Amino acid sequence: MQFLYPVFLVALATLAIPVIIHLFYFRRYKKVYFTNVRFLKEIKEESSIRSRLKNLLILLCRLLAVLFLVLGFAQPFIKKDDTVRKGRKLVSVFVDNSYSMASRGADAALLDEAKQKAEEIVRAYQLEDQFQVITHDMTARQQRLIGQEQALAAIDEIELTAEVNPLSSVLYRQKLLMQDQDSPNQILYYISDFQTNITDFELSDTTLEYNLIPLQAVIEQNVSIDSAWFEAPVQMVDQANTLLVKVQNWSDQPVENIQLSIRRNGAVKPVGSLDIPSHSSVVDTVYLSVLEPGLQRVELQITDFPIQFDDVYYLSFEVKQQIRTLVVNKNEPNRYVDAAFASEQYFMRDNRSVTNLDYSSFNQYQLILLNELDDISSGMTAALSNYIEGGGNVLVIPSPQINLDSYNAFLNNLNAGRFEAFDTVARTVNYYNDQEFIFNDVFEGAQRNLRLPTTQGNYGMQSPRSGYERLLGYRDGKVYLSKHSIGSGHLYLSAAPIQQNYNNLVEQAEVFIPMLYKMALSTGKVSKPAYTIGQDNIIEIENRSTGAEVVYKVDGEKSFIPGQQSQGKYVILNMHDQIREAGFYNVFLDKGDILHTIAFNSNRLESDPSCFSSDEIAARYQEHANIVQRTQLADLSQFIQEKDRGIILWKYCLILALIFLALETLIIRFWST
Repeated sequence: MQFLYPVFLVALATLAIPVIIHLFYFRRYKKVYFTNVRFLKEIKEESSIRSRLKNLLILLCRLLAVLFLVLGFAQPFIKKDDTVRKGRKLVSVFVDNSYSMASRGADAALLDEAKQKAEEIVRAYQLEDQFQVITHDMTARQQRLIGQEQALAAIDEIELTAEVNPLSSVLYRQKLLMQDQDSPNQILYYISDFQTNITDFELSDTTLEYNLIPLQAVIEQNVSIDSAWFEAPVQMVDQANTLLVKVQNWSDQPVENIQLSIRRNGAVKPVGSLDIPSHSSVVDTVYLSVLEPGLQRVELQITDFPIQFDDVYYLSFEVKQQIRTLVVNKNEPNRYVDAAFASEQYFMRDNRSVTNLDYSSFNQYQLILLNELDDISSGMTAALSNYIEGGGNVLVIPSPQINLDSYNAFLNNLNAGRFEAFDTVARTVNYYNDQEFIFNDVFEGAQRNLRLPTTQGNYGMQSPRSGYERLLGYRDGKVYLSKHSIGSGHLYLSAAPIQQNYNNLVEQAEVFIPMLYKMALSTGKVSKPAYTIGQDNIIEIENRSTGAEVVYKVDGEKSFIPGQQSQGKYVILNMHDQIREAGFYNVFLDKGDILHTIAFNSNRLESDPSCFSSDEIAARYQEHANIVQRTQLADLSQFIQEKDRGIILWKYCLILALIFLALETLIIRFWST
């Protein structure tokens, strides 16, 4: 047997007090008056024996009462092993507040049960101990130690959240806090249903004590919208934009007649019904016809019970009002280029002379076409490099008499190979890359009669080892048109001038016009239609500002200013942990002037309802952690105290002290001598 506070054993010296009282108080003589002294001797002897016995019993009761009272304050215990923890303790309690904890357990919702157990854990420790209460939210306020009362208040405030993190991330946060503390008593608790998708931690740090408290719910089946994405990187007006929707069945049984619908502009339209095998997924196709440009919001929804948080999927995308292109000319504009862009109102073309350029305006354009310039100045090289790396598209069409040094300096700056000497050999293009965005789905049904360009002269192009694609190629294997991915943008290089005495590309409208259009539509930074709460917090949107000092704001239930960094054509927004609910969030500079809409969805890690059973958790972690069984949950505080200090005896000592005080009172009151 050991004592938690052995210094209190000094108080055992108080045992002398009842002995001293006994020696001095009970030695006093009493006068007894008798009318007849005949039986005095017998009465005196009998009374003396009974009085002595009574006094000894009273003394014994007092001694035992004082003894057990002192032992109670010293808090004796019998240790079960060698892991008895003394001194101040640092206790970190993780409460799983993900959507799966909304399921019902034996008596109540799992989250309510988890909060109750967390409170029992906190109350099982002393006032001098410190606590961390952490959830899936992982806010900054959860990354500090607090007192017992503050911990109980924090537990009471816990609510369900759309954010979910693997338990390895939770453990990492706990270690970050604990590693700066000097206490050897660092104890971690995990109260969760231990879903298979998130239970991934390794409990190998022997300086920490791990305690796993599994809460089991009724296993429920679930069907969810896993994800959705567009087939093309850019959506356009008056076209059937193809949207792909992946629906997952997490059940052990196949499901039938899952209704999929779409909500746009406040109207709900049924898409169809799905039959999904067990533990499988299907990808359905939805065709979206956009009649007007601008910001678009889409909600996909299925019918599924009882788990419903993942039955809705939010998407947002933008169909631009116009695609702006800049054509930089040496002399007069090319009438074929002008005619190509003028044939579609969706495109807006600006012609500028190379001698009259405003480099700061480059970010306003989706495509810059260098039309047969003789050379590229160092200033233009720097401006175009920043524009391309920031997400812009540049098409370079050389003149027949370029300054090779200036062109190659430009290409070398972008690591995009080099131009070689002009060759007047006639060549015919016989290859096009239909797997790449520029020519993908352009020539369906017309491949047999497709006329590809021929040239009467071209530059040789030495391409880099990586980072480029051949879009059009000659019969002899040389490159006619190449695409170089640089930073977040694209550089397109033509080997031949566009003049008709060198090239008949402008006469091949089925190649020339789609090529220009899709170059303008291509983008290195494909805008994601949806983001996941807690994961994709770094968002890139087109920079609409023209001034130096601007602040983008995000408007949901309440407005907040995200972290932001301007990078040329784009601005990076960092949402940190501001997004808590699935839905649409508007980005604006001035209130009411919405620049962008971002769609956030709940993490689909929670969609799989399968959890580890208590036996499975024990098999995986019992070597390094304490697994709290269901029977031990009934008195969790006692389990914790016995775990930390062995079998606690102070309660029994206080009970015995009260019993002996009561016996003393009874003897004094009812034992007559």
